Amino acid sequence: MTLRADTPAPPDARVHRFTRAERRVHRATAALMGVCVLTAAVLYIPQLAVLVGRRELVVRVHQYAGLALPVPVLLGLASRAFRADLRFLNRFGPHDRVWLRAALRRDRRREERPAGKFNAGQKIYAAWIAGATLVMLGTGLMMWFTHLTPLVWRTSATFVHDWLALTIGVVLAGHIGMALGDPEARRGLRTGTVSEEWARREHPLWRP
Repeated sequence: MTLRADTPAPPDARVHRFTRAERRVHRATAALMGVCVLTAAVLYIPQLAVLVGRRELVVRVHQYAGLALPVPVLLGLASRAFRADLRFLNRFGPHDRVWLRAALRRDRRREERPAGKFNAGQKIYAAWIAGATLVMLGTGLMMWFTHLTPLVWRTSATFVHDWLALTIGVVLAGHIGMALGDPEARRGLRTGTVSEEWARREHPLWRP
């Protein structure tokens, strides 16, 4: 289906946005990330640590959830639609720069925020969270297998891991907040389809 701005859409018209494989990758990644964040909070906030107890178990859950975090994405590469979306996320065009300039000016007019299937903010978030996950995985492994690296490396890894974890928590809170403010986007991730009206309004350059 091609979205044409000059043709009104029926109120209940739906367009396909995500396949079942893509939705499963997102859910699995979100679940593992949630476990990592929650267990990290228990490990670093004394009040939670006292409340939960069993620190050794919490550490193990945190380690294995972090180790498994890239797995859903790697499995998702078997899906052609998932690989296609990764290509969309990895490409910046002139319209993305327009979108970013409008976002920086806090200009919320739709005509000033052109977007394809993913807008520039989503592309930046995806790239950042992917890079952050790899850094967290690498530093976490250095902290876990202490005999493999010198002390100075482990000390640096701990510093980076802790501060990046805090940054990820803040970014994820923003991501969740934006998702809560867009029910149709959440519906797309839940059911795989979105309303044609929403697609035209939020992603006018997208051609399903």
